[in-house]
Amino acid sequence: MPLVDIELIEGVFDDAQKARMIEKVTNAMVEVEGENMRPVTWVRIKEVRSGHWGMGGNTLSTEDVKAMAAG
Repeated sequence: MPLVDIELIEGVFDDAQKARMIEKVTNAMVEVEGENMRPVTWVRIKEVRSGHWGMGGNTLSTEDVKAMAAG
């Protein structure tokens, strides 16, 4: 039974976006493993507090990630 964890900085994605992530990741796993695995495929979204995530030695905030996405 697959378990997929997705870690995000809190406040970047809304509930609808997180639901889409769960659906799409589940579909990707089922594409590899077969439809019979859908009922036992788990996807968890864990949110890390803004400023408690680092990349390249620098902390990232919710605002930093939103600015990157806006490009």
